[in-house]
Amino acid sequence: MVKEEITDKELLLHLDKIHKDEMTIFVMADGLIRGAFFNGTRLVNQMRTNHHLGILETLVLGQAEICAALMIPTMKGREHLTFRYECQGPAVGFSVEADSTGYVRGHLLQNPIPLEKPLENWDLSPFLGEGTVTVTRMGEGMKTPQVGITPIVYKNIAQDLTYYFAQSEQIHSAFNTSIQFDEKGKVVGAGGMFLQVMPKSGGKSALKTEQVENDIEKENAEKEKLLARVENAFSAMPSIGKWFAEGGDMEDVIYGLFREFNPCAVLSRDIIFDCPCSKEYYAKQIKNLPKSELADIIANDSEPLKIICHNCGSTYDIMKSDLV
Repeated sequence: MVKEEITDKELLLHLDKIHKDEMTIFVMADGLIRGAFFNGTRLVNQMRTNHHLGILETLVLGQAEICAALMIPTMKGREHLTFRYECQGPAVGFSVEADSTGYVRGHLLQNPIPLEKPLENWDLSPFLGEGTVTVTRMGEGMKTPQVGITPIVYKNIAQDLTYYFAQSEQIHSAFNTSIQFDEKGKVVGAGGMFLQVMPKSGGKSALKTEQVENDIEKENAEKEKLLARVENAFSAMPSIGKWFAEGGDMEDVIYGLFREFNPCAVLSRDIIFDCPCSKEYYAKQIKNLPKSELADIIANDSEPLKIICHNCGSTYDIMKSDLV
């Protein structure tokens, strides 16, 4: 990948002052719930720079890539996933990818997104519309990908991904994403949080006596009350983008917002906007075209051939001599 340089000096100074980009993974409620809190301010700015995006386009693709990043903790071993959102609104949708090694990339299905009038707020529902959410997972050793599809219900990227996990993967989860722009339209803060209920290990005796059934019923009732309190705390979260824009600390949120559930940060890791594409990769793909197509390219196309990676916006100049 060719990372285009962010040249806005004012923005670079701001990025140097705020919390660094990273994801903190934590557990709480005696291991019942795991979470991930992600500062992706630099990731979104790099994505915007590489794809040359406007404000609306940055808001859509930025939220999508933050969501993809937040799914990395759900991966098992070496895994790669694609999060695709296809809708009938002006945005049409997006396709973003995340890899267990820690990179995120992706593209809009419509760029630029047509605007009939200037943006009045950050509500994306008028640009999304009905459609489908698709998550495709490809793990190490898998011969075919695992694919789940659910309808778009909320016309809200984070909420529709939450619905996907509940319906397709049967896991109670929650996503929250936020991107903060300043008065000049610069991204000064961006990030997200993810919570998920973990399956409980062990279990009661297979012999379902009346006492065992009563214990299970009581345990489930207590669990529901706990989850309701966690949801209330999650919904009370301040704007994540604004929090990071103002220099907020990650642990202050984790240990403050969820203090009654005894959270414990267990891991921090880097998540970046990156892509495994290269000039050599695209040259090889062209060379593998049918001989007649390759001959026509060499005979008639201008030189150098300009190839743009749709996933990261990188541009590669390929000489015809590289194709023979």
